[in-house]
This record gives sequence, C-alpha cells and structure tokens, in this order.
Amino acid sequence: MAASLNPLSHAYKLATGKVRTNSIITTLRKPDGTVTSSILETMNTTLDHLITDGREEENQHHKNIRKMIEEPIYTSDDAEFTQGEIKQSIESFNGKKTPGMDGITIDIFLRTFNKFPRIIKAVYNKCLKMGSFPRRWKTAKIIPKAKPDKVNSMDQSKYRPISFFNIGGKVIEKLLINRINHHMYKNELLTDCQYGFTPQKSTTDAAMEANNCIESELEKRNVVTKTTLDVKGAFNAA
Repeated sequence: MAASLNPLSHAYKLATGKVRTNSIITTLRKPDGTVTSSILETMNTTLDHLITDGREEENQHHKNIRKMIEEPIYTSDDAEFTQGEIKQSIESFNGKKTPGMDGITIDIFLRTFNKFPRIIKAVYNKCLKMGSFPRRWKTAKIIPKAKPDKVNSMDQSKYRPISFFNIGGKVIEKLLINRINHHMYKNELLTDCQYGFTPQKSTTDAAMEANNCIESELEKRNVVTKTTLDVKGAFNAA
C-alpha cells in the first residue's frame, strides 16, 4: 500500500520524529463531568481510559488464574524453537516498520540472528521453558492519534493508541501465535464460523455468509431478525 493511502503512515513518521506537527492534545471531559485543565491531566485521563487495571472487579476465579500463570508449565508439547522457526518469524515482519523504544530495527535484529543464531535461539527457548515474556519487551512507545470522526470531540475515547513494541517481543509473540495456530488447525479446533483473526478469511466472508443465510430464509417467505453486539472498549484491559 502506498504511503499516501496508508492511514497509519503519519503515525509512523510521528513516532520516528521525521515530521513536525501542529497537532495539540486537546481538552477532554473526565468521568466526573469536569474537563481537563492541562496537557498532563489530559494525558493521564486518556491513559486511565485506555489502560485499565481490571483487578477491582476480579473474583476468586480470576485470582486463581493469575496464580496459575505465575508457575511455569512443563509439558511434552513444549518442543524447543528451532533456528529455522525463529528466522522465519523474524523475516515475516516488514523491514520498514518503526522500531520500539530500544531503537532496534527488524533488519538489525535479523543481522544479529544470522551472526549469533545459537544465542538468540537460547534466549527464546529460555523464555519458553520459564513461561516468561520479558518485561522489557512489554514496554511500548504509544502515539495517541485522534479518530477521524472525533477530532473536535471532548470524549475520552477520542484517541486511538498506536503502540510500537521492541522487535524482540514481536518475534516471541509471533513464535507463540504460530505454535497455537498449528495446534488449533491440526486438531480442527476452530469452527468454520470463525472469521476474525483467521488466515484467508475476512469481514467480507462473514458478510457474504450472513447475506446467503438471509436470502435463503427470505426465499422461503420467513421473517429474518438480525442482532448485533458491540462491546465498548472490549480490548482496553486485555
């Protein structure tokens, strides 16, 4: 996709400091109805809205899950990552993507892997064995970008956060996703009705499936009712 047609290209340039902008963080309305009076207060209000703790409403079941995931799990399924598996994951990323806070680009990381493959492999397999995702790799550079339809709004949901993670974290995430997808498809654990986050499928496929179902019922002179559900801020605390 050409840079001029890419809606995120401006955000990438902002993150790398390649362009100057006159955009100003505007006043927002806080949950209590008052408005922010400084840039710092606006940023804190935005962060509180985008990044929630989620522990205030957790029950004993949630606490048990948190406790379980703190303990490393060793099973026969946890085969070590191979050098080829790691290299393929690194090469799958676009080399022009903006780096994270460590400044390491995908090209630099790939060159490092080609020079010291055994060291990189040992690092990722240690993460796998310990069930650990290093905290340094979780740290991201966040660029708040106003949604097109809310540029002049004072609503807390005005900004969409665009995050830039370190390449080390991106690679381990890709390695784990590939492993999970392989397991899901090999054992046929996904339903044919799953369209989101599924290779070779899109919202167009979902729309066509719904259209075919509706047309079929209308041809039988039946009444069709469609119910949609939109969960507000569904991934804010994911």
